[in-house]
Amino acid sequence: MSQNTGNGSNGADSPALGGTRGEALRFEEPVKLKGRKRFLQSLQRISSSPSLARMGRIPSSNYRTGGKASMSCVSLASSSSAYGPSHGNHSASQTSVGFSTAPTSVVTTPGPDLQTFDFNPRIRIVGQHLAGQAATTPLTAPLPAEVRSVIKETQVPVSTEVTAVAEDSFSKPVLDAVPERKPRVIDFWAEMPDEIKLWTNLDTQEYYKDIPSMSLIRIMTAAGPFIRDLNLRGCYQLWERWATHGQAMSDACRNLQSFSLEDCRIDKSSVHYFLLRNTRLVHINFCRVHAVNNSAMKIIAQGCPQLESLNVSWCLHLDTQGLHKVVQSCPKLKELKASETRGWNDKAFLLDMYKRNTLERLVIDHCDVEDGSLEVLFQGLDPEIDPLSSRAIVPPRQYRHLNLSRCNHMTDKGMKYLTHNVPQLVGLEVSHILSLTDDAFRNLFDETPLLTHLDIEEIDDITNTTLQTLAQSPCASNLQHLNISYCENLGDTGMLPIMKSCPELRTVVMDNTRVSDLVLAEAAAQVRLRDQQKPLVSAQEDSSNRPQTPKVALHLEVYDCQNVTWTGIREIMSRNTEPNRDRIVNLKCFYGYQPTFDEHKKRVETGRMESAQRLERKWAEYMIAIEEAGVGGAGARRRRRRAREAAMVHADEEEGGPRGGRRRARSGGCVVM
Repeated sequence: MSQNTGNGSNGADSPALGGTRGEALRFEEPVKLKGRKRFLQSLQRISSSPSLARMGRIPSSNYRTGGKASMSCVSLASSSSAYGPSHGNHSASQTSVGFSTAPTSVVTTPGPDLQTFDFNPRIRIVGQHLAGQAATTPLTAPLPAEVRSVIKETQVPVSTEVTAVAEDSFSKPVLDAVPERKPRVIDFWAEMPDEIKLWTNLDTQEYYKDIPSMSLIRIMTAAGPFIRDLNLRGCYQLWERWATHGQAMSDACRNLQSFSLEDCRIDKSSVHYFLLRNTRLVHINFCRVHAVNNSAMKIIAQGCPQLESLNVSWCLHLDTQGLHKVVQSCPKLKELKASETRGWNDKAFLLDMYKRNTLERLVIDHCDVEDGSLEVLFQGLDPEIDPLSSRAIVPPRQYRHLNLSRCNHMTDKGMKYLTHNVPQLVGLEVSHILSLTDDAFRNLFDETPLLTHLDIEEIDDITNTTLQTLAQSPCASNLQHLNISYCENLGDTGMLPIMKSCPELRTVVMDNTRVSDLVLAEAAAQVRLRDQQKPLVSAQEDSSNRPQTPKVALHLEVYDCQNVTWTGIREIMSRNTEPNRDRIVNLKCFYGYQPTFDEHKKRVETGRMESAQRLERKWAEYMIAIEEAGVGGAGARRRRRRAREAAMVHADEEEGGPRGGRRRARSGGCVVM
């Protein structure tokens, strides 16, 4: 009976099961609500609308929002029931085998605590309902290419940390990716500030390689009425702009007082435009400007009466004919630089310069100056002669600096015209004149007590007599710079009196001469004597005001001097490390010794005296070891030859014997064994 009962029960249920398999399920049609229930049902439908999604409900904490979003199933059932019936095929019921399922009753009236998320979701076994299908059937559908590219471009890296989310991640609007903001690079020359329009000094020496031509033109046209000093030295980038913008720039710059075009490429018309529109020019620099010629000098003579300084050196198309007009029309001219110009034998031009007598600086190196030119320039034509002294009675010249270097037509006779006529002379440069001798300077130094700069480089026939005369002259106490480079006949006999008699020396260039270590030792001793006689900080002042590092008081150049050895270099280094030094000696010496001396000087200037002394001691030990290792070995013959030559040179200087004749034997005598 029990078996029949079981069969009966199964048979009672069989119609329902058979109905589910053979035909579609029959659902009861929902009851049509009225009144209050219909109103509440409409409210529930409104709440499920996407228009309220942006209000933002806080989701459950069980859902993570930090990683990639993925879902296995999305339910689209009506929101009127939290557990609505499934409208899928029969495979949906297979997924709930062995698990608890939701009730089949329909809730008609939603409660106030209705939850959107299901805390006990159904578990979907992926792949069971697809067991009978072909294995090649794809399980996922790819996104379209255009959507995939947009997502890849707008994808923003997400932090791996889990953070609290205040909004539903599905309700957030999709924002376009914000492009990375790069820092703005400001082009100063393209976006110039307004303050540039008020510039009064435009000097391009420091940035002439960087500034574009159009930016420079904009500055000149904008600030032109305010610019007083205009320096365009080296601005080659304006070469192609002068033809189109030259007149506009000259129209804007009408109040110039100082104008420099050194090393510029410019056309003649632009030069004339600037000169015609600026009648108050005081300083003009046209050095190495090939567009400048005698026509430009004529415009200067007619329109620049206030001119005081003119530099036309190395202008190939200019001669003294154009300079003559400037000298005649500019009564305030004090400085004239005209290196490598032609026509300096024109006596009419030289006579006008003599009559003007306003020049203080005259630079005419590499010119065709002769003895007759110097006679007219310093004494005029047919001067009155003093019968007692045989001197020309003329007013003294105002020259303070003269540069006559490489005027190879000059002789000792021309130099004698300077004597008694330039009492205010401060600087004299007569280098590379091979015809000068000691007679040219015999009386000159006695008549120039203010002389501070003397350049007699590469005068072969000059001897130590000239240096001895200079040391005994009145200008010895003021001498600061001396250049005797390549004077191969000068040595210790002439330089030792200079070091002792010239307390204001700052620079001495004596490379390729016969000076030895004695001159270096005397120079270091004289600098030490300056510290004792004229300290930089007096004893009455507080010791805290004493300078922390010493200063360079004397610069010597002694490279390529065969009689200068490492012993003299060490003497300078030793003197520089003495305590309580305010002044030291700087040296430019043999290239093998120079790195060591530079490092020693660096330590002295930074106050590391102990380190400097240790470096000097180690270097001296190293040099001694090298000499001891080379005795009788490599280089011994060369050292003996150099020592023999140095001894012979020293003997010639002491005895004053002839240099071109035969020397007598200087042996040590006969030694009897």
